[in-house]
Amino acid sequence: MVHPPRALIFTYLGTLLVLMTFARPYIGFIDIPISFFIKNKLHLSAEGVAEFRLIAGIPLYLSFVFGFVRDTFNPFGLKDRGFLLLFGGLGTVLYLGFMLLPVSNATVLTLLTATTMAMLFVAAGQAGLSAVIGKQLQMSGQVAAVWQIAEYVPMLAGFFLGGYVSDQLEGNNATRAAHLIFLMGAAAMAAIALFGLWHPKRIFARLHGEEDAPPRRRLSDIRRLVNHWPFYPAMAIWFLWSFAPGYNTPLQFYLQNTLHASDAAYADWYTIFVAGFVPFFILFGWLCRRFSLRTLLFWGTLVAVPQAIPLFFIHTVTGSLIAAAAMGAMGGVATAAYIDLIIRSSPDGLEGTTVMMSGALYYIAVRFGDVLGTWLYSHFGGFGVCIVAITVVYALMVPILFTIPRRITEPKDI
Repeated sequence: MVHPPRALIFTYLGTLLVLMTFARPYIGFIDIPISFFIKNKLHLSAEGVAEFRLIAGIPLYLSFVFGFVRDTFNPFGLKDRGFLLLFGGLGTVLYLGFMLLPVSNATVLTLLTATTMAMLFVAAGQAGLSAVIGKQLQMSGQVAAVWQIAEYVPMLAGFFLGGYVSDQLEGNNATRAAHLIFLMGAAAMAAIALFGLWHPKRIFARLHGEEDAPPRRRLSDIRRLVNHWPFYPAMAIWFLWSFAPGYNTPLQFYLQNTLHASDAAYADWYTIFVAGFVPFFILFGWLCRRFSLRTLLFWGTLVAVPQAIPLFFIHTVTGSLIAAAAMGAMGGVATAAYIDLIIRSSPDGLEGTTVMMSGALYYIAVRFGDVLGTWLYSHFGGFGVCIVAITVVYALMVPILFTIPRRITEPKDI
C-alpha cells in the first residue's frame, strides 16, 4: 500500500483540530467570554455559575453516545466529512438563530447545551477519522502526537484570546455582548462546515470503508465493544490519569491562599503547565517510530506517576511556576501514549465510540476528582494530602499496563 504523504495527513488533521479548539463552546475561546458574561452581565453568583456550567456540560458526560452515532450513521454518504458539514452548519444556524431571542439565563443555557451537542457530533467525526487513519495507516502514535499538539497550542491561544475578548466586551450592554460572542461562535462553526468540503483523495483513497460504509447493526456492535478486552485497560488508565484529586479547586486555593498568588499568576500557572506538555508530544511523535508503544507506555508512566511531587518543595509563587513547567514535561509522553493506546484499542468500526468514551470519562473523572480533592484538602490539613492522593492514583496505572495485550502495544509506527 502506498502511504499518503505524512505532511498532508498532519496538515489535514491539525487544521481540523485547530478549528475545533476555537469552536468548542465548553473550553477556551468561546467558554471564557461566556463565563464572564453570565457572571458580569447576568449577575449570577459563584454557586450559580458553577450550577450553570454543570447543567450546560451534561452532553459532555454522554460523549460516547455521539461517538456511537458516528459509528452507525453516514450523513450524506460522506461519513466523517458529513458530520463536519451537517453539524458545523447546524452549529452556525444555532448561534445566528439565538441572536433573534431575548438574552437571559435560559437563552444562554439552551444555546450552550445545543451548540455543545452539535460540537460533540463534530468531535465524534474528527475522533473516528483520526483513529481510523492512525490504525489503518499504522501511524497511531504520530496521529496521537499531532492530535495533542493541535489541541494544546491553540488552547493556550484560546485562553489568552478569550480573556482579551471578555475585556473588550465589558463596555457593551448585555444584548450586544451576547450577540458578539454568538457571532464568533457562528464563524468558528461555519469554518468547520467549510472544512468538511475538503477531500484529500491521497488520504481517503487509502482508508477502507470510510465513506461507503453500509448501515451497521447497533446491538451487535454494542456486544462487540463489551467483549473487546483491550478497551478496558485503556479506559481504566485514561480514567486514573484524568482523575487527579487536587489539580483543580484545591490547587487554586493552595496557590492563592497559601502562596498568595494573584488571579493572573494562577492563570499563568496553568498556561505554563499546559505548555510544558507540548515539546514532549513532539518527542513522542519521533519516539513512536523507533520504540514500541509498550516501551513508551511503561517509561512514560513511570515518569508521570510522581508528577505532583514537585509541589511538595515549593514555597513561593515563582517556585510554583517553575514546578508547573516540570510537571507538564513529566506528563507529555504519557499523555500521548495513552491516546495512542486508546486509538489502537478501539474495535474496527467503533473508533468513534471508543474515543468519545474516553472524552466522557475525562469529564466525569475531572469532576469527581475535583470533589474528592476538595474534600481531602478541607479535612486533612492542606494540599500535601492531595499530592499524596494524586501520586497514589497515578501509581495504580502501573499494574494495569501489564494487562494490555502485547499485540496491541508491540508494533511501532511506520
